[in-house]
Amino acid sequence: MSANKTADQTPDSSAPARPTRMTDAPGSEAPWGESINIRRLIGINLGLIVFAAAYFMPDLAPAVDPLGQSFELSREGKLALGLFGLAAIWWVLEVVPIGVTGIAIAVIQALFLIRDPRVAFTDYLDPAVWFIIGSIVIGQAFSKSGLTHRLAYGMLRVAGERTSRIYLGAFLMTAGMTLIMAHTAVAAAIYPLLLAIHHLYTDEEHSRFGKGLFIGMAYTAGAGSVITLFGAARAPVAVGFFNELVGREITFSELTYYMLPLGAVMVMVLWVYVVLRFRPELSSIPGLSQRAAKLYSALGPMKRIEKMTLAITLSAVLLMSLRSLIPGFERIDKSAIILAATVCFFVFRILQRSDLEKIPWNIILLFGGAMSMGFCLWRTGTAAWLAINWMNYLNGAPWLMFVMGVSVFILVMTNLIMNVAAITICLPVALVMAPYLGVAPEVVLYAALAAAGMPFLFLIGAAPNAIAYESEQFSTWEFFRAGVPASLILLLVIALFAGLIWPLMGMPVWLG
Repeated sequence: MSANKTADQTPDSSAPARPTRMTDAPGSEAPWGESINIRRLIGINLGLIVFAAAYFMPDLAPAVDPLGQSFELSREGKLALGLFGLAAIWWVLEVVPIGVTGIAIAVIQALFLIRDPRVAFTDYLDPAVWFIIGSIVIGQAFSKSGLTHRLAYGMLRVAGERTSRIYLGAFLMTAGMTLIMAHTAVAAAIYPLLLAIHHLYTDEEHSRFGKGLFIGMAYTAGAGSVITLFGAARAPVAVGFFNELVGREITFSELTYYMLPLGAVMVMVLWVYVVLRFRPELSSIPGLSQRAAKLYSALGPMKRIEKMTLAITLSAVLLMSLRSLIPGFERIDKSAIILAATVCFFVFRILQRSDLEKIPWNIILLFGGAMSMGFCLWRTGTAAWLAINWMNYLNGAPWLMFVMGVSVFILVMTNLIMNVAAITICLPVALVMAPYLGVAPEVVLYAALAAAGMPFLFLIGAAPNAIAYESEQFSTWEFFRAGVPASLILLLVIALFAGLIWPLMGMPVWLG
């Protein structure tokens, strides 16, 4: 591995070229006639078998909620459940490109009459998908303008030469930015910065350090996003349900008061976890601080294109932030705001037509499919049927077991469908059940928000996961394997806060 780059080897102002897909990854391509990938063949057929099993499945008993309302699992609901299993298997084993699995989701809905084709395919242009496109374009603008390298070299001067501290610097920067802007936009802006850091670390295409850098970025983007209302849409949605069902308003400062310590603990715990699991090949890079300082000086004063990029981005962030603070502003769609920034980048010629061709459509199709899958589970009633059956198992459980049961269900669901949908499906049922078990609604709300904010298993759980995957430093299977211990750590931290720390901070955890 080559880590000793000379100071005059300044990278181009655009992001370093992405490496090619790892040849030993589960989704590696092999032309017909050369070899048969047995693992790929097994994965394809396993997904099809799961879907076929759902197709021929006999009718299942309806779910009954605490108010006595019955929820039937229709034919379409059973097929949605089978499609859910097929997509999960194909995504984890990467039997075809992840974007192609995304396309297959709508195709199967149309062919098997699960939902109207126009509806299933329209989900691919949901405003949430456009928001991801706008966030990615912000990352392109940061890279094209040179802001990426200015930030990277500045951070490396402070972080020093130890690779563990470089991890920490990158993760703190990621989590810190999510306090004021959506984690999707943060990940897109940080992504080219991490490419630049990895380019300084080694000339090799792949490294353990690269895996840890990008996976850790995805994890800490989620951890930081739970702290304020600005980090993601899930928090305003959850607070809205709480206000309506409980009749008490959760303020911005109250949410931050309880979630800041949890988010901060998770960022530090995840840093330790990444350092141990993805221990860099080099413990330090001698001379890196001096090289970073020299490269930073070589950039000179901030150029006009950098100032324009920063002004456009900060204006979009400010407008999106005002949506949560000023009455009336919430009617302005955040996707429209971030796409307005996209238009400005091209109007002011920060980006060119060729930059449109660099948008990672594999990731966009992945999230289009994820949106279609999530809406399919929601509209067919499958998600509600699953949630109510799960909650019924928790009926009569001790209060902490109930809270953790809600957290586990939301954690599973948010890894496979949109976290907003997971909150929408599960939180109202949990808030209705909580008084019968003597559980205060506040602890249910905050535990649910923590679980929904940190999906560490699947790329579709959160946009930062998919953006990190675009680095091609890891496969979906590697991400899943790393996410299992990380998810267990998250559940332990939620249990610690719900059972000990939040009560000490004044949060009610039981009624009476």
